[in-house]
Amino acid sequence: MRIAFVCTHASIIGGSYVHVRDVSTYLINQGHEVKVFVGGTGAFTEQLIERQVPFHSLTHLDRPISPSADMKAMKELQAALSAYAPDLVSCHSTKAGMVGRIVGKRIKVPTLYTAHGWTFVDGISKVQRIIVRAIERFCRPMGPKIICVCAADKQVALDEKIGPASHFTVVHNGMPDAPERAEPGTSNRIVVVARMDLQKDHETLFKALSRIKDIPWDLDLVGDGPKRAEYEQLVIDLGIGSQVHFHGSQKNVKPFLQSAALFALITNYEGFPRSTLEAMRTGLPILVTDVNGCKEAIEEGKSGFSVPVKDDAAVEAKLRIMLSDPELRTSMGQVSRQRYEAEFTFDHMIAKTKKVYSEVLGRQID
Repeated sequence: MRIAFVCTHASIIGGSYVHVRDVSTYLINQGHEVKVFVGGTGAFTEQLIERQVPFHSLTHLDRPISPSADMKAMKELQAALSAYAPDLVSCHSTKAGMVGRIVGKRIKVPTLYTAHGWTFVDGISKVQRIIVRAIERFCRPMGPKIICVCAADKQVALDEKIGPASHFTVVHNGMPDAPERAEPGTSNRIVVVARMDLQKDHETLFKALSRIKDIPWDLDLVGDGPKRAEYEQLVIDLGIGSQVHFHGSQKNVKPFLQSAALFALITNYEGFPRSTLEAMRTGLPILVTDVNGCKEAIEEGKSGFSVPVKDDAAVEAKLRIMLSDPELRTSMGQVSRQRYEAEFTFDHMIAKTKKVYSEVLGRQID
């Protein structure tokens, strides 16, 4: 099989890019021919080079919607894909899904779109939501299937009338295994792996922790972003500056997970976060906000807890339960690891993904 992956821009490394990187590497190792078509160069293409994954850098493909630039991106991508002649095109992110599916229809190549969370749900203006939703409805018939990374995303697509249920299939994110394991019963450290931007809700977590004075804790924040300076001042104002540790962006988050008591992802909106799966793989209890697919990863009360959006009282209550009971954290961590092994390994994900490939191409893909 010759497959082309299309991504928006190489300057960032998000969940969709890690997905494409890992799936591309696997398919190449299985003897398939792969090329990634991506806007520009950057951190993502550096990782592709490290893994010897071929890529084609596109000049005009970028994240913002721009009719003139998008027309140029379509023309550029059409020429590049026509020259490559793939059996299948797989698009990732909203912009790549739009441009890629239009081009795929033009060159008559089956084109899949994986929605790593719908951008018309949260995080953009009302006008932008209307535009993006209209684009998704327009592009939906141009590909044979849309892969959703969680059941919540599929339900959103149905509620928003993007297309019929038969057009959507759910393939949860999965991650390769790693040997690192935590001992959550022996630590009092909370770890957060997340960007510091409008999507994440560090403020609610800080407020909850500022009221926990009778139980020892430390918070490790792994990640960077435009709100870091604001957060650094906020923890000082809340009187918890000495307990909150800003580590910035890290290429290797495993040591932080391995030394933690629990993992927290308090957020405003989300798709199906890979960071939670990393923590489960390590054997950590999980605390997540109940938005979109976050809750699908955990077994409520057994591997972790979910809390309502912006509810610092609920966050405080669940943290108190977890921080005060080492045996519970140990038990929850074990269930997290078992759940990862049963549902969210890379092997589970790739098997389901190849099944979709086989259905679309009408032949078995090994």
